[in-house]
Amino acid sequence: MVKYGLDYTRCRWILPLLLGIGVIFGIIALAGRGWLESQTLPYVHRASLWESCSRFGPGDEWNCESLMNYAWGRAAAATYLVGFLLLVICFALAIIAFAIDTLRFNFIRGIGGLLFVAAVFSIMGLVIYPVKFSTEIDMTGINMFSWAYGFGWTTAIMEICLGFFFCCLPNYEDQILGNVKPTYFYSSP
Repeated sequence: MVKYGLDYTRCRWILPLLLGIGVIFGIIALAGRGWLESQTLPYVHRASLWESCSRFGPGDEWNCESLMNYAWGRAAAATYLVGFLLLVICFALAIIAFAIDTLRFNFIRGIGGLLFVAAVFSIMGLVIYPVKFSTEIDMTGINMFSWAYGFGWTTAIMEICLGFFFCCLPNYEDQILGNVKPTYFYSSP
C-alpha cells in the first residue's frame, strides 16, 4: 500500500473495507445467541448479550431471563454497544476521509485515536460479561463462551489493529503522496 500510495485505486479502500468487516462482526456479536452455550449434551444453557436461557431436559422449552435486570448486564451491554457505535462512526469517517482526493492525515490519525477508544469500551463489555455472568447466574453442566462472544473479541482486536494502522499512516505521508525522491543503489565497477 505504501509502495503505490493511497491514490492506487485498489489499495485506497483497504482500511475502510476492514472497518466494514469489523462492523459486520460487531453486528453478529450483538445479535448472536451464542455468547455462552452448553458444551455437552443435553444442551441446557445458552445466553446472548441480552438474555440467558436454560431448560431442564432436551425436550423442555427454553426459559429465558433478561440480563437487563442485572446492573452488570446493562453495563456490559452498554459498554459494548458504545464501542460498536464508535466503530460505526469511525467507518463513516474513514469512508469520508478516503473519498476526498487530498487526504487529511491528521483526520486519519483522529480516526485511529477514536478506534482505540472504541476498543477500550468493547473490551470493558467483553470482560464484564463473563466475570459477572459466571458468578451471578447459576449454570449447570459444562458451559463455554461460544462463537458470538468470539466475534465480539474479533471486533475488539480489529479495532486495536486498525487503530495502529490509522495512527501510523500519517508517518508515511511523503511516501504515500509521492514526495520522496527514489534512491538508486548503484555501484560502479
